[in-house]
Amino acid sequence: MYVPTEMTLPAVMEHSTAAFGSSCAISYTDEPQITYGEMKKQIDHLSAFLRNQGVVAGDRVAVIGENSPHWGIAYFAITCMGAVVVPVLPDFHTSEIHHIIRHSGAKTVFISERFYQKVEDLGSDDLSCVILLNDFSIIEAETSKATLKKLMADGSKELKKIKGIALRMAGIFPDRVREEDLAAIIYTSGTTGHSKGVMLTHKNLVWNAARSSKIPPIGPGSRMLSILPLAHVYECTLGLILPLMQGASVYYVKKPPTAAVLLPALEIVKPTAMLTVPLIIEKMYKARILPEIRTKRILRLMYKFPVVRKRINRIAGRKLMKTFGGAMQFFGVGGSALSAEVERFLREARFPYAIGYGLTETSPLVAGANAEHTRFRSTGPIVEGLEVRIENPDLKTGEGEIVVRGPSVMKGYYREPERTAEVLTPDGWFHTGDLGSFDESNYLYIKGRIKNVILGSAGENIYPEAIESVINRHDEVLESLVFQEQGLLVARVHLDYEKLDVEAAELNLKQSEVTERIAALLDDVKKQVNDQVSAFSRISRIIEQTEPFEKTPTQKIKRYLYAS
Repeated sequence: MYVPTEMTLPAVMEHSTAAFGSSCAISYTDEPQITYGEMKKQIDHLSAFLRNQGVVAGDRVAVIGENSPHWGIAYFAITCMGAVVVPVLPDFHTSEIHHIIRHSGAKTVFISERFYQKVEDLGSDDLSCVILLNDFSIIEAETSKATLKKLMADGSKELKKIKGIALRMAGIFPDRVREEDLAAIIYTSGTTGHSKGVMLTHKNLVWNAARSSKIPPIGPGSRMLSILPLAHVYECTLGLILPLMQGASVYYVKKPPTAAVLLPALEIVKPTAMLTVPLIIEKMYKARILPEIRTKRILRLMYKFPVVRKRINRIAGRKLMKTFGGAMQFFGVGGSALSAEVERFLREARFPYAIGYGLTETSPLVAGANAEHTRFRSTGPIVEGLEVRIENPDLKTGEGEIVVRGPSVMKGYYREPERTAEVLTPDGWFHTGDLGSFDESNYLYIKGRIKNVILGSAGENIYPEAIESVINRHDEVLESLVFQEQGLLVARVHLDYEKLDVEAAELNLKQSEVTERIAALLDDVKKQVNDQVSAFSRISRIIEQTEPFEKTPTQKIKRYLYAS
């Protein structure tokens, strides 16, 4: 395991190029690999071009696009020359993307052709250059989406390639980047609806990646399949900076990671490590694993007995490992809470999962364990070098707000000193807004968000995430959200409509019969849940949520949109 002596992204890239130059650094699953040496050359070319365009240290440069080798090359080209990268999730609404570009004062934008329409009408006094991520071509002002598609299809010379321009430049070297220099501004789209630009320094990111590398077994020869958005710090730090720091190879798929896309990619790459969010593995569990158990009557009956269940899960675990390529050593789960049912399956299946806890503001990882040292429902011990304490703990439960201090805590929110002061104390303690507690071995347990806690009629603390976990166990439920309305607990429930449609077709049901069946199903969900929770956590009403919930990049429901 390599720990940089200089905590900057240029230092990371210099070391990795020298140590692993001919090894694969970054690649699509079905294209020729880009070695560390080749990646470094492309980074230098891009940095030289940006300087020629007038970008200097401290200037902001946005990157908007799906995961790709060029995304990572652009990220390092920007940061290694001392400029500040502004990663933008391409799924953001056009108006939000425009706001981020203007608020950050981005001077240049890298964007993939697929999302070009989101900036073609952007009017910004600061913006001077737009670069196509697909092939690093310069897009001239006033170019429409239709014109761009034609130019790309024709291979027109009107699209100037940066590499050719940069190669003609000589003697352009970046100023030395310092550890405390700003490296990235990451705009979060949280569950409260307030977008904030989190300022992270080179030291924040590199220190967190280096200390986190003690958790997953990643080194030369390791293969990371990257499927989460690189614009989120979770994937960027742990799925890009960390593996490149340690000499591993990172692979991407060209299309959204559906089962049809992932299965062949897993067979090709045979990844040793992946990062995911709970929703992905929970959907796989419900769609692929549970049906195999419940369609066979004898298995369904025997599954109720713990000893037999563990044996069945172990067999299912071997199949799951084969599905993931057969070489998986670390399957990291983060971003939100994993359901207890799915975690129990992963443990009993002996699948090498691990749960981590962190935030954008902490670069991100705060706590985590490798697959060998997980504990049921815990995120693991604190990352070495961070200070974490529980503020104002409850005398009975030990639960209180998690506050963090250390080298990976953000510098603050960009251009928002008041909001920074609300969460960051003068002596460096960051208030996470999360409730948690420690066990006797200092393993951290997350209870939920403080702002989500509901006060019961007799003063009880009701944690909606815990009730939602029970609701989501139901076979026909995909996801849910619990909130309080006029003193009563209400749940919005999004059903598995694909499954219900198949069943309706098989039974040849009329629309009126389908409606009646859904109403009966929601009543059944309510009854099952209320039989399993405490009296003060019982649901009084269930609302059918016909459309999927709108979510954050880490697939957490944007609660403010639904909880009235």
